Amino acid sequence: MAIFYFCLLLLTMFSSYGFAAITTSNPLSIRQTLSSPDGSFELGFFSFNSSQNHQYFGIWFKRVTPRVYVWVANRENPVTSLTANLIVSRNGSLILLDEKQDIVWSSGGEVLTSNECRAQLLNTGNFVLIDNVTGTYLWESFEHPGDTMLPQSSLMYDIPKNTRRVLTSWKSNTDPSPGEFVGGLSPEVPPQGFVWKGSSPYWRSGPWVETRFIGIPEVDKTYANPLAVDQDVVNGTGFLTFRALRNFDVSYIKLTSDGSLDILRSSGGTTGWIKYFEGPLSSCDLYGTCGPYGLCIRSISTTTCKCLRGFVPKSDDEWNSGNWTRGCVRRTDLSSCQGNSSSTTQAKDRTDGFYRVANIKLPDSYQLASFGDAEQCHQGCLRNCSCLAFAYINAIGCFVWNQDLLDLVQFSEEGEFLSIRLAHSELAGSNRIKIIVVCAISLCVFMILVLAAIACWRYRVKQNGKAHVDMEISEDAWNNDLNSQDVSGLNYFKMHTIQTATDNFSVSNKVGQGGFGTVYKGKLQDGTEIAIKRLSSSSGEGTEEFMNELKLISKLQHRNLVRLLGYCIEGEEKLLVYDFMVNKSLDTFLFDSKKKLEIDWPKRFDIIEGISRGILYLHRDSFLRVVHRDLKASNILLDEKMNPKISDFGLARMFQGTQNQDNTDRVFGTLGYMSPEYAWTGTFSEKSDIYSFGVLMLEIISGKEISSFSHGKEEKNLLAYAWESWSETGGLDLLDQDIADSDSVEAVMRCVQIGLLCVQHQAMDRPNIKQVVSMLTSTMDLPEPKQPMFVFDMRDKDSLSLNSNDHIHTDLFSDDENKQAHDKQKSPLLKSNSINFCLD
Repeated sequence: MAIFYFCLLLLTMFSSYGFAAITTSNPLSIRQTLSSPDGSFELGFFSFNSSQNHQYFGIWFKRVTPRVYVWVANRENPVTSLTANLIVSRNGSLILLDEKQDIVWSSGGEVLTSNECRAQLLNTGNFVLIDNVTGTYLWESFEHPGDTMLPQSSLMYDIPKNTRRVLTSWKSNTDPSPGEFVGGLSPEVPPQGFVWKGSSPYWRSGPWVETRFIGIPEVDKTYANPLAVDQDVVNGTGFLTFRALRNFDVSYIKLTSDGSLDILRSSGGTTGWIKYFEGPLSSCDLYGTCGPYGLCIRSISTTTCKCLRGFVPKSDDEWNSGNWTRGCVRRTDLSSCQGNSSSTTQAKDRTDGFYRVANIKLPDSYQLASFGDAEQCHQGCLRNCSCLAFAYINAIGCFVWNQDLLDLVQFSEEGEFLSIRLAHSELAGSNRIKIIVVCAISLCVFMILVLAAIACWRYRVKQNGKAHVDMEISEDAWNNDLNSQDVSGLNYFKMHTIQTATDNFSVSNKVGQGGFGTVYKGKLQDGTEIAIKRLSSSSGEGTEEFMNELKLISKLQHRNLVRLLGYCIEGEEKLLVYDFMVNKSLDTFLFDSKKKLEIDWPKRFDIIEGISRGILYLHRDSFLRVVHRDLKASNILLDEKMNPKISDFGLARMFQGTQNQDNTDRVFGTLGYMSPEYAWTGTFSEKSDIYSFGVLMLEIISGKEISSFSHGKEEKNLLAYAWESWSETGGLDLLDQDIADSDSVEAVMRCVQIGLLCVQHQAMDRPNIKQVVSMLTSTMDLPEPKQPMFVFDMRDKDSLSLNSNDHIHTDLFSDDENKQAHDKQKSPLLKSNSINFCLD
């Protein structure tokens, strides 16, 4: 009897609280649930209106009420019995069975597996089927969305494979079967988001420009935008990813049954849900409301259509009655192209021109032309008879339209300039316009003369106070520049606060020195320890680095990135304020014969994995796409728990839109960590960071510094020795012998191979950071690396043409003065012709 009650107790516990995973021997039945490890999401069977006759299997938010269902498996086929089970089959699929053992839903066909699989609900809300042996995902719910997107999920298209991932609305709030609305990403360049009603466009986001969709001005246009687009034009793929909203516990995107695409957020518990964005917001947002060449003046309460300049309604009766769908037509036909063949000035004066309209959601059916700048865009469209309009957007390029302009919307602010082709007669200016132009020019000339007079007067009267004036102007210029950027969320520290915290920048609080300036430790009145980077007033390039780091890192937040607390600009003083890292930088442990014993192999592996996740955030998961360009041991800080934090973003660069690489005439970085293509040609990309990360991995494994290591009579450098070690022993003897143990053999050998994959000579051969993280966190088979071909010759120091002013290395928070002097000599700002390669 005791055994019976014990078994009953266990059954009750499993039914009430769920369990960790679904396996072939442990299916999930009705009244059982599966929770994510952090308790954010729950998976199981549910029904609407307390009806037990229609059971659905799905996922919902566990901690927020009212309940929101984010994914449903059997949305078209509810279970109509009181008994059902979700099982993991031995052929690698999920199967939902009813009481007659009939298949209600299945995840798909058979796959080759080890016959050892489990299904888990991750903290992201992603329901995954995992091969226990390889650790690979055989199936995941994020790749089969319903009407909802969760943070880290994405919609996509793949032209070569003829596949796409879309949202599909429910029929109603209590019927999850597919409705009539579909949401997805279109393959134009650049792409745009669409909601289709059936096969017809219903709502359009406008093209993706830098960090936002042009047609969604309500969504934060800064880097706090929760949407991110990554398009690979060459391979024909595109992804629209949803990022978590800052300062809120949970958020999601939902395509409703009435075609509305909503972004909702909540702080958890019973606080309910708040709409962050709703589209379409007004009837102007509905696709083609005003027809071809009709401009919809956007207002939440009312809709007003008008014809563009030079156009008239196609049907006056319909237009006046409020039926605008047939749009407008030209009042005056365009002239034939004159181009360069015109023989007379009179003929040229009668050619077509362009009328510019502001604050526009760019129309549909655009093409991205190859013209280099705004003037080339204008002239290229003018010479092309079929070009009806153009728009030039910085960092993206020249948009042109060869079809009727459809779905035109004008905002009260935001939007872009659109230049519309019109006949010459439609562009002729009136006398009133000419008078206004003449007056404006005259006023400008007058103002210039007044300002010149004031400047001369100030120079003569206040020449003795020139330094003070210059200081004020400089400070204003800095603050004005910052005001034009988004540095929201940062604190502005007054100078006296910094002086108090650092005991007026006392030598005892000095913890670092570099080309940027000096680093001090400080303590605020509330006891918070801070680190202050103080810009050297003589460092011109430090100024550029300061501004770049301030503008960039203020928009980045991740557990493996150093946190910028604020800044101070006062007079000639420019300072950045960070969290203080009590364990300073990784190199202070790694290359110290005593302190390196404090970081054993498990801790070193955690550091490697933490750095990789920080880079993953920079390259793929942040609102920006950032290339760091100076990853090295001294730029990895360690907190009190030895968690790594990537620091020093002064050289970082942001990629936008479809851009995936860039080049520079001035190569900045640290010798030994730079990829060959960057050092030699100035070309940098995400793969440049991968190379640096590979070098850093090999340093962490070996405990040897890339700049000073040599092995054997041939004085092999670290990369050459790592290759030799991997070829002969699988990389095992590369491990720092002071921390070697038998339990770390397999992991060390795997990490050496990953490091060598990262430092391959050709950028295309290196894995991307997402692949690197997968390699580190799974047991998947690794590809064979190619032998490193070119490496920096660290022995031939005299051959480097260095300038003592050309170094930007800042060894943050290091208190070893001798080491700082050494670092300063080995970390120059390199010109492309000052680098030697040796064929290994």
